[in-house]
Amino acid sequence: MGISVDPSDRHRAFDEANQLGLVLLSDLDRRIARQFGVKRPGPLPNKRRTFVVDSDGRVLGVIASESNMEKHAAEALQTLQSRHKNAETTTRTVAPAGRRSEK
Repeated sequence: MGISVDPSDRHRAFDEANQLGLVLLSDLDRRIARQFGVKRPGPLPNKRRTFVVDSDGRVLGVIASESNMEKHAAEALQTLQSRHKNAETTTRTVAPAGRRSEK
């Protein structure tokens, strides 16, 4: 999901041009930006941040760069891959006494 202050029609055009297939939400009044601490004073644009949020609503990572969009994508992917790897290592089968468990 993505959120920005752009109107819905610009989101649709951006999604179609880039074939993202993501839900893109408009934060026209910058209320969400304020809640995440990225709103700048007055008419200045919001700080550019990527928040990686898990299905429980926990923020797993925050990527900050005003100009390097590749950094946002690469670090978000790295955070998700790390989360997936950690989830796999914590989900193990418990074997009965005297037997070894297998992954």
